[in-house]
Amino acid sequence: MTSSEHAPESTPIARDELARIVDHTLLLPQTTAAQASAFVAEAQRLGVGAVCLSPSLLPVSADGLRVVAVCGFPAGTHHTEIKRAEAARSVADGADEVDMVINLGLVAAGDWSGVEADIAAVRSAVPAPHLLKVIIESALLTDEQIVGSCRAAESAGADFVKTSTGFNPAGGASVHAVELMARTVGGRLGVKASGGIRTAAAVQAMIDAGATRLGLSGTAAILAELDGATAAVPSGSDQY
Repeated sequence: MTSSEHAPESTPIARDELARIVDHTLLLPQTTAAQASAFVAEAQRLGVGAVCLSPSLLPVSADGLRVVAVCGFPAGTHHTEIKRAEAARSVADGADEVDMVINLGLVAAGDWSGVEADIAAVRSAVPAPHLLKVIIESALLTDEQIVGSCRAAESAGADFVKTSTGFNPAGGASVHAVELMARTVGGRLGVKASGGIRTAAAVQAMIDAGATRLGLSGTAAILAELDGATAAVPSGSDQY
């Protein structure tokens, strides 16, 4: 029996409820400051909870939004002290949350103490009430590695685990990965699904699997779909 068999029907998420858990995301490397400002303005119009940008685009004027910056993005192979410095700079520049990429080489080697130390160093630069999300790039990992990565994130004091950068050719979020991550953290951490989520049906599947936050770039089209309306997808929105 699969995990989805005999499960009760889910309650479809409402448009405004979804908007509140969306990190509206623009991480294309060619993004200009003007484009970032326009994207923030779009996020404010859409009523989403947060906007996620590259750290070099901070600070931004984002009244009413949480500001999320990525760290060690997208490969996660930066030296730990560089990740820590980057995270500290983002917080100084107004980031409310930091989404860091773990060192996948340490994961592949089974060096869980190294993975935890890398995360803990960034956590030290992102003090509460700022949030730290840990991107594990789940499409690259075995189930055992997903579980180990989530456990290391929790031990290091992270607030969320997150599926994907959206830039790895192995793929983005999957229902299976989100279910496994949610079971592993057991509600003690949040679970952010990101990467390749482009329809209202995909959003619902991720929420049903246990996602408590969503990283979306095609947010306008998905919210319009829930509204029963049509909307053009913003330029570059397929990136995440």
